[in-house]
Amino acid sequence: MLFNSPAYIFLFLPVVIALYYLLNRRRLAVLGKAWLVLASLFFYGYWNPKYLLLIIGSMLVNFAIGNALRRTRRDRGSVHHSPPTRRNILIGAVVFNLALLGCFKYADFVLVNLNAALGASMPMLELVLPLGISFFTFQQIAYLVDCYKEDTKEYDFLNYCLFVSFFPQLIAGPIVHHREMMPQFMRIRAKVFNWRNIATGTFIFCMGLFKKTVIADTFAVWANAGFDSLYPMGLLEAWGASLSYTFQLYYDFSGYSDMAIGAALLFNIRLPINFNSPYKAKDIREFWQRWHITLSNCLRDYIYIPLGGNRAGKYRTYLNLFITFLLGGLWHGAGWTFVAWGGIARGGPCRAQALEQGRAQDAVAHRMVQHIHVREFRMGLFQGRFI
Repeated sequence: MLFNSPAYIFLFLPVVIALYYLLNRRRLAVLGKAWLVLASLFFYGYWNPKYLLLIIGSMLVNFAIGNALRRTRRDRGSVHHSPPTRRNILIGAVVFNLALLGCFKYADFVLVNLNAALGASMPMLELVLPLGISFFTFQQIAYLVDCYKEDTKEYDFLNYCLFVSFFPQLIAGPIVHHREMMPQFMRIRAKVFNWRNIATGTFIFCMGLFKKTVIADTFAVWANAGFDSLYPMGLLEAWGASLSYTFQLYYDFSGYSDMAIGAALLFNIRLPINFNSPYKAKDIREFWQRWHITLSNCLRDYIYIPLGGNRAGKYRTYLNLFITFLLGGLWHGAGWTFVAWGGIARGGPCRAQALEQGRAQDAVAHRMVQHIHVREFRMGLFQGRFI
């Protein structure tokens, strides 16, 4: 079910909102949350019901592992819950999630390359990629890492399910963090009908809908005409097709993010901003701070910083950026084009950081020269050389 489909706009969303607030008005808050979880699972299973088992199984396993990490935290002084045991639990959990993601998203990519390298003929799995698997997998890995770091609170299973499956952000993000979402689900005010949030959420949703259906889909016609052309294009046609795809990509993804933010606000839930006018950026580094912000934050907090960030010298910083962007490219899709894109995208921030460091060093050197000149002038003035 797409956000811009009539079934979602005129049937699914109004029914879910009406029943949610009706249950809360009758002081049935737990049933209200359960209704949102069921509605979210219906939204996910509408495309392919058999993948409901995937997301439900993923939530059950990860919630159990999170509880195991919290129990070991409380009893960490015992022999049975030593730090290596907790680390092994986390490693096993991350491997489980990545294996689940890899099986559906990267299995055929790996098999194709193995066949090409070994001259083998292993059959492809040809699995259909489940919607949103990259998003809810990353969210749950981040949750488990924070459980290991003792940076989570005690949450019940219903809140956890709502955090993972909340339908406005389930399919295409923004990638949400448990610290942002869990407290909102437990707030009393989130259960009260708020006309201000309804009006604001409706406006943001309509703005996103306009971006997607009017702007992005119009640019898509021109972009597809250019890229599908079998004949050589002139300069203007080539630039027109390239720029059309550039704007189509932004308005499509940004429109979906706005629709997600607007739909969530109808339930008094605030999702993080995902795009901040990225094409207004002054350099490539600022661009990545404005584009798909929640993914950039996730990669920074759970890959770049654990690798060492910029704390281990210039060349190690470049390596950490390269690994982060390489994995970011693979996250977007299984193919060497995504790997190459991640590697190329990494060059911009590295170059920007090098220039920034160079400018900082030049500024320090300039201040040192100024200091020396001032000192020489003072000494000359004191000795009467400039009088």
